[in-house]
Amino acid sequence: MISESVQVGGGSPLLLIAGPCVIESLDLILEVSSKVLEICQKLGIGYVFKASFDKANRSSGSTFRGPQLDKGLEALAMVKSKFGIPVLTDIHESWQAEAVAEVVDILQIPAFLCRQTDLLFAAAKTGRVVNVKKGQFLAPWDMENVAKKLATAGCDRILLTERGSSFGYNTLVVDFRSLPQMAATGWPIVFDATHSVQQPGGMGTTSGGQREYVPTLARAAVAVGIDALFMEVHPEPNKALSDGPNMVPLSELQSLLQELMALHHCRKSIESTEGS
Repeated sequence: MISESVQVGGGSPLLLIAGPCVIESLDLILEVSSKVLEICQKLGIGYVFKASFDKANRSSGSTFRGPQLDKGLEALAMVKSKFGIPVLTDIHESWQAEAVAEVVDILQIPAFLCRQTDLLFAAAKTGRVVNVKKGQFLAPWDMENVAKKLATAGCDRILLTERGSSFGYNTLVVDFRSLPQMAATGWPIVFDATHSVQQPGGMGTTSGGQREYVPTLARAAVAVGIDALFMEVHPEPNKALSDGPNMVPLSELQSLLQELMALHHCRKSIESTEGS
C-alpha cells in the first residue's frame, strides 16, 4: 500500500508513477501533476507524482541538477497538499533519507546506487515505501539481494523497477524475462518505460533518448505483466532541462494510457479465465 487511496500489487489496478525528470519550477510540477491526475481519474488508474530535487548523476557537471533539498521538498509538499496524491523522489546519500521521508511517500534509489548498503538501510529505516531501480549492470535475480537488504533493515513495502541493461556504449536494452524473474522475489514490479529508451551520455554532455519507442516497450511490459508503470512526462520535452529526449509529451499521455489499460484488462481477463 502506498497510501490509503493508492495501492500497488496484490491484484490492485495498474499504478502510474509519472512526472518530469527534475523539478524545473513549481509551476511546471503543478501543471504536470494536475493534468496527469485528471487523466488517471478518467481511466481509473492510481497515480503517484514523481520528480527529482537533485539529479546528482548528470552526464556533465555543468548541466542543470534541480532546486536541491529544501526548495525541492517544499515544492513536492505543495503538490501533495494541493492534489492529495502520493509523491516520489530520489535520494542519493544516506543523510537525505530522514528529511525526505518527512514529505514524500516513496523514496527512490537510483539505479547506479542500488547496491549501496548504507543508503538502502537509511531508506528502509524511515518506514516509507522504497522503490529501487535495477542497476544497468545487474542481472534481474541480483535484485533479490537488494530487497533482502531492505527487508533486513525493517522495510516491508518494497518496489523493484526495471529500467534496461547496458548494451555496449550509450545504449540500453530491455530483457523482458527480467519482469517475471524479479517478480519471483514476491515484491511488486515497476517498468520504467522512459529511462529504458535513454541513451546514457549519448549526446556528449547530456544523455540522448528515443522516445518514439516508449509506447512499444510499455505495451510489451504490460502484456508480460507488471504492477506499475513509470514514465517521465513533460509539456515540452524538447525544452526540458533533463532527460528531454526520452520523456513522453504530456499531450500524448492519455491516448497511450488508454491503449495500455486495454492491454492490462485483456491480460487480467486471460489470467482470470486460466485460473477458473
